[in-house]
Amino acid sequence: MDSHGQDGQRVVWAVVDTRIGPLMLAATGEGLVNVVFHATEGVRERALERLAARMGAQPVEDPRSPLLGEAIRQLEAYLAGARHDFDLPLDWSLISGFNRQVLRELASSVPYGTVVGYGDLAGRVGQPGGAQAVGAAMGANPLPVVVPCHRVVESDGGIGGFGGGLETKRKLLALEGVLPEPLF
Repeated sequence: MDSHGQDGQRVVWAVVDTRIGPLMLAATGEGLVNVVFHATEGVRERALERLAARMGAQPVEDPRSPLLGEAIRQLEAYLAGARHDFDLPLDWSLISGFNRQVLRELASSVPYGTVVGYGDLAGRVGQPGGAQAVGAAMGANPLPVVVPCHRVVESDGGIGGFGGGLETKRKLLALEGVLPEPLF
């Protein structure tokens, strides 16, 4: 199979070094499809295998791809504190059902510098009492940072979990002014 897959869908990827570690970004003609934390060689290879299986196309490394260029620029501006939101086409094909509904609600209604509780987000999508299901949706988020699952916290004031690790979540919340910068 070539880089265009069975349905002509091209998947391109690149690794970007950031203040929160290397991130792998992948995109299709529809938009950004995946952001992967800690994109060291082993993590990257597993992510690429999963993408190939899910997308029906072998991802091609192409850091100069126009499909990735704007996503990389916006991500770098966000992490530098110069951008507060993302204006990117997103390819939601790696997520469906309830998880997609929750992530779309999160992306559209929880702005920079704010947080929402897992239970509150569940209520917003018509599932009061669905805090654990929202937590599972956050863990399945294929577009972290861009779809800001780091902004979802526990109702008792706890930070909650995070696929990129708690230190990364703390850094992102500090960047947005929600938490103080770590002392060391």
